[in-house]
Amino acid sequence: MKAKPLIVAGIMSGTSADGIDVAVVRIAAGKLQPKLTLLAHEGFKYPPALRRAVLAAMNATAVSTAELARLQWRLGLAYADAVAATIKKHKVTLDLIGCHGQTLYHQARPAAYAGRRFACTWQAGEAAVIAAQIGVPVVSNFRPADMLAGGQGAPLVPLLDYVQFADARRNRVLQNIGGIANLTAIPARAAANEVLAFDTGPGNMVMDSLTQTLFGRAYDRNGKIAARGVVLDAVLKQMMRNTYFRMKPPRTAGREQFGREYAADFLNACKRVSPNGEDALATATALTAETIAVSFKQFVRPMFKNRGVDYIVSGGGARNGTLMAMLAARLEPLGCELAVSEDFGLPAEAKEAAAFALLAWQTWHRLPGNVPAATGAERPVILGQVTYV
Repeated sequence: MKAKPLIVAGIMSGTSADGIDVAVVRIAAGKLQPKLTLLAHEGFKYPPALRRAVLAAMNATAVSTAELARLQWRLGLAYADAVAATIKKHKVTLDLIGCHGQTLYHQARPAAYAGRRFACTWQAGEAAVIAAQIGVPVVSNFRPADMLAGGQGAPLVPLLDYVQFADARRNRVLQNIGGIANLTAIPARAAANEVLAFDTGPGNMVMDSLTQTLFGRAYDRNGKIAARGVVLDAVLKQMMRNTYFRMKPPRTAGREQFGREYAADFLNACKRVSPNGEDALATATALTAETIAVSFKQFVRPMFKNRGVDYIVSGGGARNGTLMAMLAARLEPLGCELAVSEDFGLPAEAKEAAAFALLAWQTWHRLPGNVPAATGAERPVILGQVTYV
């Protein structure tokens, strides 16, 4: 008997730690791969007190166990509230939920601790709270299985990128710009194991930090502040010497590399050249564009036999007009046609949440969810843990 389609909610909160995205997707088994239909999506800002708690715990040198326990449960409540509001508004009934959680720490490569070397990760948000509140099973904790198979636990969105965007005639790059920027490169007629994916570097993270510090705003809406500034070329060249930008994929990044300490150093470097905060923000915007373009030129363009490329941008960065203009100036001469994911039927804000709906569906059916070519894992593995009602 053919399995019936499932209605799955995906929950995503990214490294910007600004809020929660929920996507509700109908997923049915296809002949070669699942078929997804987006039914609804909503975004929710973190309450200010919760966002402060999340930012304080991220990559912190010291935080109490009581604080971490409370944050784990408080995030679970926030996720449950977001899902409840979404399904009430859109009048849908769920079968399953996939929750990525809020990354507090991600160490993709082995390091010494208490006499052993190992990699580790932690995405906070108590799945049992979500399952109890909503009344359906929850798949969570997606990254560890990939890491224990030799991968970096990220990126995990490439499965959705391949399922939704692979094309027989066109090379495609799916560029997400959240707190961290990451891409998935899919050659025309590629099989899933021919996909390349990795984190290019900072996305909105440094820009947001400077906007908050210099201008008291959460982010630079549409890049209007950066548009008034001048890119400080000397600072940009200095920052591009960071060894991360020369690392070959697979590679993954987070606040550990590009968080508050990095943003403070970046701002100090800008101040030594110009006292103008708009120039600093313009330079931070250029850093994101430059690291994306360099990543494409070094690691992606050589794998495309046909030079024509659909370069499809999603995430909050797709709404930044100044950043998109900087990307176009760098990528279009390399044969890329810039687009946003809405042009291909998937809203920018819904894409990552939809990916975790798909990954939950894979786990529920005991199917692998990682793409080893993207994460560096030795083999495909089933991801996540199921919390039943």
